Amino acid sequence: MHYSFQFGEVLKHWPDLLSGALITLLVAFLAFWIGCVIGLLGALAGQHARPGLRRLLRAYVVFFTNTPSLIQIFVLFYGLPDFGIVLSPMTAVLIGLSLNAGAYLTDIMRSGLVSVSQTELEAAATLNMSRFQSFRFVTLPHLAKTIYPLLSNFFIWILLGSSIGGLFGVNELTGAVIEISSSTFRSIESFVVAAGMYVVLTFIASAFLYAIGYWCFRVRARFI
Repeated sequence: MHYSFQFGEVLKHWPDLLSGALITLLVAFLAFWIGCVIGLLGALAGQHARPGLRRLLRAYVVFFTNTPSLIQIFVLFYGLPDFGIVLSPMTAVLIGLSLNAGAYLTDIMRSGLVSVSQTELEAAATLNMSRFQSFRFVTLPHLAKTIYPLLSNFFIWILLGSSIGGLFGVNELTGAVIEISSSTFRSIESFVVAAGMYVVLTFIASAFLYAIGYWCFRVRARFI
């Protein structure tokens, strides 16, 4: 059986593909930064909070790092309406990815905080810095430089993982391709185009992160 590839049928929908790619970047960007905030607060709480809160935090990290993000979003989108909480597909996906990212980033940022040397903290105390000033001018710059390569890799992971939104009706890149595939009956061409666009998005994001890492921290982030 001879199959005739017709990519033109898919590429006619380039506005939908471009829109989907932009939504993919938006979801990845928001989930990443929300996850960073959760991770930083979680790492700080893990060091300074009371034992009860630390145990609760550990339970959150263990749960979200040992269950698939698909199931987590499934519970948010299909389970919460039973309790009177209805989320839009975009909101459910964004919350699910953010909570998942926050759990992983809690451990990543904790490792960065632990790497801050006691000598640096003692020097800050000698200069009569407050705890906030010590965190801002000593701990935070060290943390950013130490874990930047890990954060860069994690952003790429979220960028690719955001494709799960297509299963819940979010018109990011995968969601747009699913609709195009259904309307054109060109599944192979549709998903080959999607794969190519993900490669391009990953390449652009990697180049951008590499440049930021080199210019700001003199560290080398992931680059294809």
